[in-house]
Amino acid sequence: MTLSVILFYAFCAVVGIQVFYYGTFLFSFGVKRAETRLKKQIPISIIICAKNEAENLKNNLPLILNQDYSNFEVVLVNDSSFDDTLEIMTDFKANNSNIKLVDVKVNEAFWGNKKYALTLGIKASKNDFLVFTDADCIPNSTKWLTHLSGNFSNEKSIVLGYGAYSKKKFSFLNKLIRFETVMTALQYFSYAQLGSPYMGVGRNLAYRKELFFNNCGFNNHMTIKSGDDDLFINEVANTSNTSICFTKESFTISEPKTTFKAWILQKRRHISTASLYKLKHQFLLATFYISQLLFWIIGISLLVLGFSWQLVISLIGLRFVMQWLCFGFTAKKLEETDLIILAPILELFLITTQLSIFIANLISKPKHWK
Repeated sequence: MTLSVILFYAFCAVVGIQVFYYGTFLFSFGVKRAETRLKKQIPISIIICAKNEAENLKNNLPLILNQDYSNFEVVLVNDSSFDDTLEIMTDFKANNSNIKLVDVKVNEAFWGNKKYALTLGIKASKNDFLVFTDADCIPNSTKWLTHLSGNFSNEKSIVLGYGAYSKKKFSFLNKLIRFETVMTALQYFSYAQLGSPYMGVGRNLAYRKELFFNNCGFNNHMTIKSGDDDLFINEVANTSNTSICFTKESFTISEPKTTFKAWILQKRRHISTASLYKLKHQFLLATFYISQLLFWIIGISLLVLGFSWQLVISLIGLRFVMQWLCFGFTAKKLEETDLIILAPILELFLITTQLSIFIANLISKPKHWK
């Protein structure tokens, strides 16, 4: 059996895995319709942990305070900032009775650890239902809180939302960041839809305070600098307690990184927690990523070798059709339709970038959240 034949059989297996993932795991969210659940407005505490975010708070906090919601407080947590963050928070508190301020001093044991600051903010909140977002985020509508809170129930104590990034014209990096964001959302929404939630994003996430304290907060991974969102959700989420919310009114929007270096540093922090997920999630996510990588490596190799190019092109076409269908439905729901036609190119750049990040993280670990 020649090398080309072995590669072809391997390619068939890889395409089979990819088609299975897109057709089974990921398509479950792709075809799901957004549901609007507007219920009685329960008391909500919004928690925003900020480190050196003076300008973002000045610009974005008014949009948080302007929510069309009858009963909510905003807990602002200053995480040892050295810019004007504390002053901006103090000014807002003086003019808004529903703001609570937590000033976190430098603590050597927890320096650079957002989880410590978040824990103090959670303890200071007065309501049992908590909504988390970041200082650089804005809600997509005045109904943001209404849509998120409508997904809480006696059974559902976690709500996973979507944190989008704003669009920038003529920027390949912006498209790559948004493509990665959609693909991540496609996965965590799909897994939750299938009853196996594994992560959420801190830009748009909600859960009950009772759930936090019953799990002893972030204690099991407090020494890990990242993971206040995904590691916590990976621990506590299950088939029955997790809901997903992806109506366009429920989105938050953030400003994306503007340089590859800044984005790579951000992704290094995010990816560093994946090795601490439950084993079943590690296996499923790793299998999908490795099959993506091998699809490109083996597919290109077979075309270069000239092995039965009609069969190879057919397999490539089958896989791309499945990807476009699944990604296309998702991108339309998440208002990212400009990415659909570029999906194969963006995927190639993304998986090579992720490979370099994995290697970099093996050599050294990112140390601080800011």
